[in-house]
Amino acid sequence: MDDRTTELSVWVNVPRHRVFNALIIAESIAQWMVPDGMTIIIHEFDGREGGTFRISLTYHSPLETGKTTPNTDTYHGRFVKLIPNEQVIEVVEFETADPLLQGEMTITFTFTDKKGGTEILAVHDNLPPGLSTEDNETGWRMSLSKLTALLEAKP
Repeated sequence: MDDRTTELSVWVNVPRHRVFNALIIAESIAQWMVPDGMTIIIHEFDGREGGTFRISLTYHSPLETGKTTPNTDTYHGRFVKLIPNEQVIEVVEFETADPLLQGEMTITFTFTDKKGGTEILAVHDNLPPGLSTEDNETGWRMSLSKLTALLEAKP
């Protein structure tokens, strides 16, 4: 892991197929892949290998600064590799004119059986130089916490 990478893991008390589905179904993404203090709009989402997506995250507070517009982060991407119940790899890129925030990033989710549930390893590689690794980690912690709550709330 280099200094432009965020790596987090979380354990959930559900089987791997539930985790996999939560990463490839738009309705699930809308519930968990949004940091606190933001709302999500899914413009397009095709949850299959090679499928594309486009998502906007908007800050509730007008004092927050977005990467695309004054308070919105919009990004687009594609699913590069889907191994059912094992791994999701996607490539994403912010829609921005700021060269320090441009460039493709890779997000890899890997699922393994652990203690009767599933450990999720989330690795976000190739962060652009204008993106704070600390802020990125904080946002991912918030989102993974929501993912855990969503998965464990549904039977």
